[in-house]
Amino acid sequence: MTTIQDSSSTPSKGSGINILKQVILPIGIFLLVVFCLAPVLWQLLTSVKVNEDITAVPNVYFPGRYTLQHYVDLFTRRPFALYIFNSAFVSITSTLMCLVIGAPAAYALARLRLQGEQFILAGVLIITLFPFILLFLGLLEIIQTLRLGNNYLALIIPYIGINLPLTILVMRSFFQQLPKDLEDAAKIDGYNTVQMLTQIVLPMTLPALVTTGILTFIFAWNEFIFALTFITREQMKTIPVAAAQLSGVSALEIPYGSIAAATVLGTLPLVLLVMFFQRKIVQGLTAGAVKG
Repeated sequence: MTTIQDSSSTPSKGSGINILKQVILPIGIFLLVVFCLAPVLWQLLTSVKVNEDITAVPNVYFPGRYTLQHYVDLFTRRPFALYIFNSAFVSITSTLMCLVIGAPAAYALARLRLQGEQFILAGVLIITLFPFILLFLGLLEIIQTLRLGNNYLALIIPYIGINLPLTILVMRSFFQQLPKDLEDAAKIDGYNTVQMLTQIVLPMTLPALVTTGILTFIFAWNEFIFALTFITREQMKTIPVAAAQLSGVSALEIPYGSIAAATVLGTLPLVLLVMFFQRKIVQGLTAGAVKG
């Protein structure tokens, strides 16, 4: 005697996929976001805690009292506004110089037939892969010989040299994807190479310029070793060095609140920069990954 099994009582493959999409996937995304943002949230909360809650045992994760005194102390006890200016000046200058030098160099490598082009590209790639920390002693000798210590050029020049190869490689890949018909038409209209680069090619590669510029800016803004060694004058320190050297009222006191406030202020410009240029960054990354 045969029995007929009701198909509605057996779980289908589609229901398992729906459970994955509706339950497991959101939970996984939530846990990943918490894992990534937990250190940031901890620093933000520490920067607005009172000292009693910061040193309390057990830890006070979500305090009931909040204060902005740590941020006030940064600007009253230390010239933190000057630190922000130093970081911004060095980062913006080195980023602009990388783009000004790297874009024409990348265009030449992408469009012109140069002798030894493969050796040039190999050299640029090797420099990109080379750990920049190994250049420290050589750069230190150069800085001492040229007497560039406690000078903005002591940071700007190394940052340009380190980030320029990456700028050239990224921009070259974008230039190679552009159709040559536009450039041929521009030549017929009487454009020279400089006009064609500045008025036609570069506006079309704006997402690439923004992407490489932000990567260069982030490196220069966060760099620590060179800024710690080449700049010793208090008035010329950058944010990473100033935040690492914050001290309390006494030698045994560690100003956790001020350090957290300095970390938040040092990270905030990068967050705003990425959020403002988010669409351009996505366009630049996707355009660099798809050819044709």
